[in-house]
Amino acid sequence: MAKLSVYDPPMCCSTGVCGPDADDELAQFAAALDWARKSGVDVERYDLGHQPGAFASNAFVKGLLEEHGMGCLPLVVVDGDVLSKGGYPSREALGARLGLEAGGEAPKAACCAPAPSPVSTASSGCCGSSSTAKAAN
Repeated sequence: MAKLSVYDPPMCCSTGVCGPDADDELAQFAAALDWARKSGVDVERYDLGHQPGAFASNAFVKGLLEEHGMGCLPLVVVDGDVLSKGGYPSREALGARLGLEAGGEAPKAACCAPAPSPVSTASSGCCGSSSTAKAAN
């Protein structure tokens, strides 16, 4: 399977998704990485503030930093080829490059929508049977 390497600018934690004002783009990208990992992709993620050696020891990454400065971060590399630099790719772009279908879990609002038939007692699988029973009443 593919190898995905992410080189992040200095962040407060390994994903940048912490604190009360977490960046939505970082949260979405962290979820996309988790999805890729669960789909069998070998995912590596490095933070310049916590793992500078990963940047310095990779001649390709080091060269990009020397040529473009910090503006090339975040840098997302798939099998040695740059997927994106200076920003995070969408889940769709990531999936397309990795050969994965961008589908996945439905949003909770869609998942827990009322049952299509008031007589149906079958659980949708994402909402508890109690919510289905309430919809049937």
